[in-house]
Amino acid sequence: MAGIDNHAAHRRKGLPWLGLLLFATACSPKWAVRVTQPEVALQWPFQPARAKLVYEKSLTGFARAKGSGSVWRAVVYGSGKDDANSFLLPVGVASGSDSRMAVADLGRRCVHLFLPAQQLYIKVEGSKTERMVSPVGVAFDEALRLYVSDSTGRVFAFDSKGEFLFALRKAGDEALQRPTGLAYSPPRKLLYIVDTLANRVHAIRPDGTLAFSFGRRGEEEGSLNFPTHISWSAPGELFIADSLDFRIEIFDETGKPLGSFGHHGDGSGDLAMPKGVAVDRDGVVYVVDGIFDNVQLFDRKGAFLLTLGGRGVDFGEFWLPTGAFISDSGELYVCDTYNHRIQVFRIAERYAANES
Repeated sequence: MAGIDNHAAHRRKGLPWLGLLLFATACSPKWAVRVTQPEVALQWPFQPARAKLVYEKSLTGFARAKGSGSVWRAVVYGSGKDDANSFLLPVGVASGSDSRMAVADLGRRCVHLFLPAQQLYIKVEGSKTERMVSPVGVAFDEALRLYVSDSTGRVFAFDSKGEFLFALRKAGDEALQRPTGLAYSPPRKLLYIVDTLANRVHAIRPDGTLAFSFGRRGEEEGSLNFPTHISWSAPGELFIADSLDFRIEIFDETGKPLGSFGHHGDGSGDLAMPKGVAVDRDGVVYVVDGIFDNVQLFDRKGAFLLTLGGRGVDFGEFWLPTGAFISDSGELYVCDTYNHRIQVFRIAERYAANES
């Protein structure tokens, strides 16, 4: 198959928080997520308004679980730059249907893969013959296969155990130039790959073959200008961060344009460097802005709703954030890249309905 190489399998100081509790086995070490939490409750909008977002935790990497007996616990006191299991430059994040988590770490040139059911941590670095250089995007499919975009021109695929399956270098006859954002559609069983330099989006089947492609460079609606991130929503829509057009483009799953919103500016609701994008069950769109160091919330038509964050190092603040993801359980994950962490927020669903 063209483009595929097959190989054999292979606001305040945080309080320490107990890691995940899982039963130990004698055959392998157990791992837990490094977690810190603020001392006070944080929400957006601020009190006394009803919360749309509530701060849950900050993730900084993984640690060996410690304890005695059949139950293991990890007590986390932070992580340092020299700890290879801590996040250095997390730029992409995704979770699977069984709550597994993958974090693309540009600084460590790997993907941190955590399987909570087995309390297993795997550092995914590529194949035996080909290492990742610039991992920037991650996505899971319904079979829990993991896809990783390497912006040097490859998309890696791994099975549910983290074993290498193949590396994709072409979408049909088109060489991948700079693959970045990834999103997966369960109903259509298609992986969508954003190619930033080509101003294209490729829809790929699980075996790596091309279903179709769409996109061309331009400023008119339906065109793209150095797109980066992409998100799939349950109604069957694709939201793409069209970075140099300073907007979010919306397409259906066949690549048909459905509209767009956003424009360049420096006020609330404006965009300066749109990056990560995610959509919750109510159709609220979350847009990460790398220059504003925040996440802005919009409705489906692009009306500005709320700002989360701003430049800083405290809980709920960001420093050059990038990727975003919303889990099946309704948690918003934001890659706070230069703060070396992923911040997690609980989303209130049916928010507008409950306000009325």
